[in-house]
Amino acid sequence: MGFIINVAYFAAAVLFIVGLKQMASPVTARRGIIWAGWGMVIATVVTFLHPEVRGFINYLLIILGIGIGGGLAWYTGKRVAMTDMPQMIALYNGMGGGAAAGIGIVALMGSYELSWTIQFIAVLGVIIGAVAFSGSLIAFAKLQGLITKSLRFDMQQKINLGVLGATVLLGIIISFSGAQVNGALLTVFLLLALAFGILMTLPIGGADMPVVISLYNALTGLAVGLKGLVLDNAALMIAGIVVGAAGTLLTQLMAKAMNRPISNVLFSHFGESSGGDQSEVTGTMKEIEASDAGVMMAFADKVIIVPGYGMAVAQAQHKIWELTQLLQERGVTVKFAIHPVAGRMPGHMNVLLAEAGVPYDIIYDLDEINSEFKTADVAIVIGANDVVNPVARSNPESPIYGMPILNADQAKNVIVIKRGKGAGFSGVENHLFFADNTRMLYGDGQKAASELISSIKEIG
Repeated sequence: MGFIINVAYFAAAVLFIVGLKQMASPVTARRGIIWAGWGMVIATVVTFLHPEVRGFINYLLIILGIGIGGGLAWYTGKRVAMTDMPQMIALYNGMGGGAAAGIGIVALMGSYELSWTIQFIAVLGVIIGAVAFSGSLIAFAKLQGLITKSLRFDMQQKINLGVLGATVLLGIIISFSGAQVNGALLTVFLLLALAFGILMTLPIGGADMPVVISLYNALTGLAVGLKGLVLDNAALMIAGIVVGAAGTLLTQLMAKAMNRPISNVLFSHFGESSGGDQSEVTGTMKEIEASDAGVMMAFADKVIIVPGYGMAVAQAQHKIWELTQLLQERGVTVKFAIHPVAGRMPGHMNVLLAEAGVPYDIIYDLDEINSEFKTADVAIVIGANDVVNPVARSNPESPIYGMPILNADQAKNVIVIKRGKGAGFSGVENHLFFADNTRMLYGDGQKAASELISSIKEIG
């Protein structure tokens, strides 16, 4: 039986890794998800054959839990709107961290004595899993609009450090408690870990949510891997290592795309009004009618479209794809430029465009497309702000200085589709909107795209 279990876990691990590899490309991502899903099915089913699991008698409760959780996941996965995908990812990620913390608590409450090493690993997994759980729930609430402001108060970092210190101290005490772990002490320990996750996430602004989500994803993977060591379960170890490594690399990529270290994301209070760009803005915002913008694009040779979260809010991706097809029929070369932190989660814009049917071969990331803006007749910016702000290159005093941006300002003409005149999440005024070659097309993204389509069709 042990041989069969090990072979099944090995097969699941292979499916996890191959699936993750295929997720690296939009072309094979769907297949990768399916393969990794089958790996999870194999790992779950074969776990019922594990000797320690067979020692439990309440199979009904286990199956009921799997059924309820799986049913809810299926239902919400089918019903969730693409614009709500970031908060769903944050919520699901938090559930993984919470499950890992729960496993650790159960292991520490067990009647059998654990070695000091395993007990310490269990404690560490509870801290990391609990922080990922409560922090992800706060990220979900922010993205869902349930929490609309970042909570900041005096001595916040010192209080957070105190809560973390108390959590670690209790964790050390529990690690040396052997099998006699005090239930009240364990409860306070768990509550403090949860509180730290909440306190750490509350002050972080919405602009940093892509980094926060990927960071908590990495923490969840690490917590799951640690629980695999506690339970001596190879599948959990491998899954945790793969998720943790992928989340860590993704977090580093997101932070690099913002030119900010992780510590700056977590502790800098980025996005406060006092931190906005105070440099003088020259020029004025010049409005354009959809009819004129449509003519400009219809007779262009190359058009580059820069999508942002505003496109997601307006659910304009389908209309933008329709606009793209219309331009292509006229012989216009159309490409999409994606910034790594555009939207509310890593890959958010790619997911939206794929859902609308935009071919992968006309979607380019920042490094691939930036040099082409100089040869573009028109750059269309729809719902993006900070990722196209030229002060990131020009003003050392700006909080976004040094952040790699899409060089939309270098196009011959720039059309910005935007609801109003407000600044982005960073609180920095976008100097692109005041440039001589920029025209503002105000209004809802879907409505503006529809008007552009009508305008081009009228040209014939």
